[in-house]
Amino acid sequence: MCIVRFELMGRTGYGILEGEKIDVLWNTPFGDGLKNTVGEILSLPAVKLLAPCEPTKIVALGLNYRDHAAEFGHPIPAEPLIFLKPSTAVIGPDDDIVYPAMSRRVDYEAELAVVIGRACSNVREEEALDYILGYTCINDVTARDLQQKDGQWTRAKGFDTFAPLGPWIETDISNPGNLTVEAYLNGERRQHSNTSNLIFGVAAQVSFISRIMTLLPGDVIATGTPSGIGPMQPGDVVEIRVESIGSLQNHLVAERAP
Repeated sequence: MCIVRFELMGRTGYGILEGEKIDVLWNTPFGDGLKNTVGEILSLPAVKLLAPCEPTKIVALGLNYRDHAAEFGHPIPAEPLIFLKPSTAVIGPDDDIVYPAMSRRVDYEAELAVVIGRACSNVREEEALDYILGYTCINDVTARDLQQKDGQWTRAKGFDTFAPLGPWIETDISNPGNLTVEAYLNGERRQHSNTSNLIFGVAAQVSFISRIMTLLPGDVIATGTPSGIGPMQPGDVVEIRVESIGSLQNHLVAERAP
């Protein structure tokens, strides 16, 4: 099942996507929301797709692919290395990523994103997948020069527009541990790996994070990026593809002068 969030003539909502048709939901898809549709069908080409959820927080993992750790010459971490991206960084499909004036290098990072379906706290790993609504694509955009300068990652990862998310939530993925993850820059493939290379799998991530902070419905976990990260420039088009989900595409634009 594909869950979309859309805008049409100033109105926003959620719906279930089947082909080119959207069956509009009464409320959100969380809890029992998927059981309640309003009997209204919209055409996919007629709406603007938004980021498919509105997270209170994005919890992201660093160095969580074996090939990415090797790329930077870092040892395999003993525990998940987590950081936060603010909800204000979220944009949707085809929205612009703004290249901040204070950075000289902004990178793409293709990732599988986990969307939490119900409140999740102190969850055991064997139960963790039960708290997931579905999966989507995320680009963990990073100001690489500022990340290296600061030594911690809040500024480098937290700019507005630095968390493109979408195009929808796919609920019918039985094995998130075997999905191809790719990034394309101006049509050229730059990243290509598989979630089988994750150091900490999805269930382990959900369980670990839930022992630190409560995950709320709609919260997102960005599961880490594989090797091949690299810089983007204003005018570029970046596309994130995750197997069984789809494609998330965004353009880069320069920050406007104040």
